[in-house]
Amino acid sequence: MTAEWNLRVLVVDDEAPARAELSYLLEHDDRVAEVVEADSGAAALRQLEDDDVDAVFLDIAMPELSGLDVARLLTRFKAPPSIVFVTAHDHAVEAFEINAVDYLLKPVAAERVGEAVRRVVESHAQPVEAGPDDETIPVELGGVTRFVARSEVRYVESHGDYVRLHTSGGESHLVRVPLAVLQQRWRDAGFVRIHRQCLVALGHVTQVKQDGNHCSVVVDGTELVVSRRHTRELRELLVRRARPTART
Repeated sequence: MTAEWNLRVLVVDDEAPARAELSYLLEHDDRVAEVVEADSGAAALRQLEDDDVDAVFLDIAMPELSGLDVARLLTRFKAPPSIVFVTAHDHAVEAFEINAVDYLLKPVAAERVGEAVRRVVESHAQPVEAGPDDETIPVELGGVTRFVARSEVRYVESHGDYVRLHTSGGESHLVRVPLAVLQQRWRDAGFVRIHRQCLVALGHVTQVKQDGNHCSVVVDGTELVVSRRHTRELRELLVRRARPTART
């Protein structure tokens, strides 16, 4: 049994043909009740002052006020709409930092627009009491953008301006985002730094090994070195995490 949705969507793009094509695809989706348009970031903000929408499909590369600028302003709204970025260029890092629900590459395909609408529906269907959102990370593979859920990530390794996400099942994905950004953003989701170049998901640490002054942890079957600087903090976090379950 599927719920009925009557989404109101704002399409923002300074190029009329691209705006018209995306609006056409959205209008032919049964979950979308109405599509309104804006030809600039400033026009979009004016529209949203007096008009509520469920989602904004937002071009990034616009003059004066970019789509990223608009999205950052929308996050300050009391009840911000879901954001879907639409762009011909790779802005995956910025899209991730703003926590967009999807990220479409031009020229957009009908099936990908449908998938984006599905993600918008899911973002609105989540109950308020559901706890922290499970963020998704855009990953580029052979010109195709797919999304990896944060809950699938077991540990993260730094590679300069990139990180490698190691997920359940032994897969890994290289993403252009600094490790420091993930450390800050994922702290409340239980990710901790164990080394200058590594974050781990605390809930997936199955063993802590101590050999003299050397410490390591086992995550998803992989042994990872813990630097001396982070050993004490890690142990305290693990003890604190285990303490509530130790009560009788």
